[in-house]
Amino acid sequence: MSVQDGSLVSLEYTLRLDDLSVVESNVGQEPMQYTQGANQIIPGLERGLAGLEAGDSRRVTVQPEEAYGAVDPDGFQEVEKQLVPEGAWTVGSLLVATDRDGHERQLRVHEVREHTVIVDMNHPLAGKTLVFDVKVLAVG
Repeated sequence: MSVQDGSLVSLEYTLRLDDLSVVESNVGQEPMQYTQGANQIIPGLERGLAGLEAGDSRRVTVQPEEAYGAVDPDGFQEVEKQLVPEGAWTVGSLLVATDRDGHERQLRVHEVREHTVIVDMNHPLAGKTLVFDVKVLAVG
């Protein structure tokens, strides 16, 4: 049986950036499971897995527009420094903010100024080409 809409797919993967540095991997760990066609994974990866069968391996390269999108300039916001914990006044620090609806969102400190901090609300992988080395373990 091949991967098609509605299939429950179990796979192992290694996610790399286009310079081939490893971002994450589940090889040797619990397999990832998703339903093909249910928008549970990024579109470019889903498209790259279509038609594969259990036991198949493939390298799937996904451009930003088929993954987490381009970096949105509106995703950078300037906030009063006093609203950011002092321990996070360092470029690259990760923060978790809660919006009015109670949804959590990860932010990254982009720049620290005298009285304000610029936070980046873009997904950490926005604007990046992603390279997945995948092995389909099961298709149901």
